[in-house]
Order: sequence, then C-alpha cells, then structure tokens
Amino acid sequence: MAATSCSAQTIRRFTLAGLSLAWVAAALAAEPSAAYSPLAFGATGDGKTNDAPALQKAIDAAARAGGGTVVVPAGRTFLCGTFELRSRVTLRLDAGSRLVASLNPRDYSEPVLLLARGAEDIAIEGTGTIEGQGEAFMVSKKPYIYEPKNWRPKLVMFDACRRAHLSGFTLHDAPRFTVQLRGCDDVNIQGITIQNNLEIPNCDGIDPVSSRNIRITGCTIQTGDDCVAVSSGSEGVSMGPSENITVTHCVLTTQDSALKIGSGTEGYIHNILFADCMVKLALRGVDIMARDGGDVENVTARNIDIRTHLFADPWWGASEAVYITAIPRSAGTRIGHVRHVLVSGITASGEAGVFVRGTPASPIEDVQIEGLTLNIAKLTSWPSRIDLRPNGGWRGLVTKGVVIAGFDLQDVQGITLRNCEVRWAPNPPPEFGPLIRAVRVTGLVTENVRGTDAHPVAPAH
Repeated sequence: MAATSCSAQTIRRFTLAGLSLAWVAAALAAEPSAAYSPLAFGATGDGKTNDAPALQKAIDAAARAGGGTVVVPAGRTFLCGTFELRSRVTLRLDAGSRLVASLNPRDYSEPVLLLARGAEDIAIEGTGTIEGQGEAFMVSKKPYIYEPKNWRPKLVMFDACRRAHLSGFTLHDAPRFTVQLRGCDDVNIQGITIQNNLEIPNCDGIDPVSSRNIRITGCTIQTGDDCVAVSSGSEGVSMGPSENITVTHCVLTTQDSALKIGSGTEGYIHNILFADCMVKLALRGVDIMARDGGDVENVTARNIDIRTHLFADPWWGASEAVYITAIPRSAGTRIGHVRHVLVSGITASGEAGVFVRGTPASPIEDVQIEGLTLNIAKLTSWPSRIDLRPNGGWRGLVTKGVVIAGFDLQDVQGITLRNCEVRWAPNPPPEFGPLIRAVRVTGLVTENVRGTDAHPVAPAH
C-alpha cells in the first residue's frame, strides 16, 4: 500500500541520517586535552567516604577551563551521592575503577547518582564500573521479585542534554532506572554493559523519554525490567516527541520486555528502529505498548533472534515474540494510534506467538510482518495468559479460557503476513489453538504463510 511504502522510505531516511550523526557525535566526544583527578580535589578513594563533593570539584574545574577529562583512577573505589556532569566534560572510568552509590539518602541532592542537566558535549567512557548496590535498597525478597524501599536512586540521568556519548563502561545492580534520557538530543550509547538483578523491579536498562536522535549499539543488557524502553510521557508536551531512535547489535536478557515502546505514550513517538539484536530471554521480545493519547508511527523491527518464556505474574508479558497493542490506560483515557509497523527477519522460540490488539476506537493500522519464523512450545509450568496491563477498566491479566494463536489479531486495519512460518511443538497443550485468529480485522493479506492450527481437524472421509 502507498502508506506503507511511504513509511518505509521515511524509516530509511532517518536511519541514514542517524548513521551520519554517529560520526558527528564521535568527533564531538573526542577527549579534551586537560585531565583532572578527583584525588587532587580531596577524594579519598577508600570506598567508605562520600567522595561526590571532590568529584564535583574536579568536574567544575574542568568546566571552568572550557572542558576537560575527569579521570577516575584505575583500581580505586569512590563512594558517591549525587554529582553532576557539566558541558564539555568527559568522565573517564579507568580499568578497575568503581563509582559506588551511597546507601545514605542524605548524600543525594535528588534521587540520582550521576546527573547531567542542560549539558552539551559530554561523555562517560572507559572500562570501569558504576555500582548501584541495588539489593541494599530493597526491603525484602518476595517470591520471584524484590520489594523496594520507598527511596532508591537512579544511576544515570541526562535531562535536556545535547551531544552526549557513553561507551565501554559497566553499570551494575541498579536500584532503579539504569540510564534515563529525558528530553535529550543526539546521544550515542555504544558498547556499554548493564548487569542488573533479574528480580529487582523498575531497574530498566536504557530509557529514552521524549528524546531525539538516539543511537544505542553493541550493548549487553541484563535487567529485571525492560532492557530498552522508548516513551514520551507527560513531559513530551514540553520536551517534544521521541523520534529517530535506533537500537542495534545488542544482546538482551530480561524478566520483562527486551525492546519496548511505551507504556508512556502521551506524546508522539515515531521513526524507531530495532535491528540485528539477540534476545537471550524475555517475557516479550518486541513490544509496542500504547496506553495514552500520543500516536506511535514508523516502527521497524528486523533481524532479531528472540527467546521468550512465561514467568511469575508480577512481571508483565505472556511470552509473545511480537506484541503490538493500543489499549486505554484507564476508562477515561483517549488512546492514540499505532500505525506503519514493519516486522521482518524475526526468528522466535517461546510459549506464544504474535499478538496484535487495538480497540474499535483505535485499531492498529498498517502492519507488515514478513520473514517471521515462530517456534511455539510449552516450556514452563506457568499458565498461558493474555496480559494487557496497564489498562485500568479493561481486563488486564487473563489466565482462564486463554487460547494461544500463532497470530492473534483483533481490531486491526491493514495487516500483511508474508513468508511466515509457525511451528508447534509435538503434543501441544489444549490452549494452543489456531494458526491465525482474526477478530474485527480488515485488509488481512496472507502470502506464503506456512503452518497449521496446533490441533488440526482431520479431514472427513
């Protein structure tokens, strides 16, 4: 269709533009000549004293000089509360160095360890570690999930920053969001490692919120919550949309969604590319979760290897390889539209297939799914379910009478399934059902879709 062709051209244009911006970002992130050590400004590096004031003095000195590099020396540990990165300053974490989040809330000016606000031409690089001590911010351990304390910090938050570069270092055991970008423009995140506890809630890996021209590549991310989540919440009205965001060549493990849009969709989200990634384990592979009034348009997910499973229901997801929904957050919410989605070259193994669900007031529009291979098997003892959370007055979590289809489609206008295959494991359980389930679907086109229902009816003789 014409609309689909147009959206594909748009996606190609923004992808090429993003590649050009990556070269610019690399040049801008080049290390300034002057170097500053927090030890020269009174830091102890003993891992017991709050060294954030000394670290801040080193950063401020570099900023006053017009820019420079603050070097966290190799093999040293610096306990810290909040400190803030300034424009034209690079923070370099040398090998074996550690910045450790203080457990004392009084050491924080706000609930963030490393903050940058309104800064330009900034960078965090090196091979050291930012340690969050996440488990120490939990109250207790429930089955399959921790209960957090009322107060817990984010590890890194960039707020309204431009031209930022993050590369090489490790973030470990975040108590809350690991890297959050709010209203940022032109950020390159390359080759970082995030290793979080799989049972700590809200410890998302990388969250671009109302941000533009973001490139995330070559990262290894393990989190309890979403690995990468693109959103545009209430701040989207003032900070602008989330647009021109690419996530490529990443390895992802999570108890939630690996590659996600939403659930905060109050603002506009468009031109999003997820490509060439490996999802080692997740409750959802690719997840578009629209719950508010903003539109989500021009999303591509391609060349992704996905493994999903079912898990305890405090964690959202029902083992879907691809999940595309537009459901009101509450009974009074005006829901936006999800349009122009291309899914291609996906190979997935799990306990469910593709789930696409809009509402009569906001159907999902213009979806192409091509080159998709689904291997569906009962892998765990958790019951199959339909999970529409968060959704207020709608049925959020359903575990009774559930039917699992290869392609579960409801309230969709214009969807093409091309060169796809569904393979059911031998002896499928009773809830495994049709190859395609379609309710209030118009413009369904199937081309070379291979597979059968899980329990095909024998032909009459």
